[in-house]
Amino acid sequence: MRHPVSRLRTRALAVGLALAVSALVPSASAGAADSYEWAALGDSYTAGGFVGAPQPALGDASRDGCDRTTNAYPDVVDQELAEFPPGKPVHLTNVSCSSATIADIATTRQTPMSPVQPPAGGWSAVDPQIKRAKLDDRTDVVTIGVGGNSLPFGGMLLTCIEQGRNGKSCREYYTNPPEGEENIQDKLARVQGEYIEMLAQVHAAAPNAKVITVGYPAVLPEEGSACNRLALTELGPVTHADVDWLRDEVLIPLNRTIQQVSSFFGDRYVDVYSSSVGHDACRPAGTKWVEGICGEAEDHWPAKIGTALNCRLLDKRVTLVHPNAEGHANTALHVERAIRIALLDR
Repeated sequence: MRHPVSRLRTRALAVGLALAVSALVPSASAGAADSYEWAALGDSYTAGGFVGAPQPALGDASRDGCDRTTNAYPDVVDQELAEFPPGKPVHLTNVSCSSATIADIATTRQTPMSPVQPPAGGWSAVDPQIKRAKLDDRTDVVTIGVGGNSLPFGGMLLTCIEQGRNGKSCREYYTNPPEGEENIQDKLARVQGEYIEMLAQVHAAAPNAKVITVGYPAVLPEEGSACNRLALTELGPVTHADVDWLRDEVLIPLNRTIQQVSSFFGDRYVDVYSSSVGHDACRPAGTKWVEGICGEAEDHWPAKIGTALNCRLLDKRVTLVHPNAEGHANTALHVERAIRIALLDR
């Protein structure tokens, strides 16, 4: 059986060769416009969801159900880069979308799932993000924060909650899954292949861009025993052993996969995990950078979704283990630094 890294190298070299051929086609020089062009692609950990005011605003006809908000890291970074460098600002095109998978970045049309004032007929499908962002040879920087929904991490967490309620092991469920369900090794291998194909298409669409990938923060504690299983403001009934498993065998390997694939393409990987350790969902308010199953959110965000997720009795909102404004501010620090380096290197 071939080593995973060897398979990754072979596949990355193949797509790299295709990109090299496409690069032979003459293109306009990047950076010649009056502003640097930055495209932000990603899922809810990029879009923000509940950390600020909706973008576009509620009632705006251009709302698309993607739940982009102010105070999410693209918005925070955009404010910091407004005058960088002097005389040549950075122009942000943010097409991140909650619930986006890796495939939604480059190949598939996504149907958004925002619970915030959906239209009567539901949200219309949106184009792949590289198309929505209009990536081309004039794009200077592309940031990408995606991958969790392709496992899917959120779905796995909900399964762990259900398993914990029933006194069962989530780890066992995904190690020896029922028919029709992938085990965790197969999930991670699939995500690796999807990420390779996605980055290849991003590079093909924006051949002159510096591509920056963004990992996921430390949403889970270093010790599962730090969590109160009675607290929905943390991880609820997920067992301590399963918290440790989700961290060591799911979240950290997911970040490692993103980092490895990025390095094979020569792209910069932004590690936000290391700096966020100690600010996980099981920390007290004021220390946590990630809200738990129920948590603090802007007033427009729902306190109940469906019949299973109800945070009203706690006077909280359904946050489903997502970064709060402090978490996005931390990510913004690292992404801003990476963008500055990328632009100075042009």
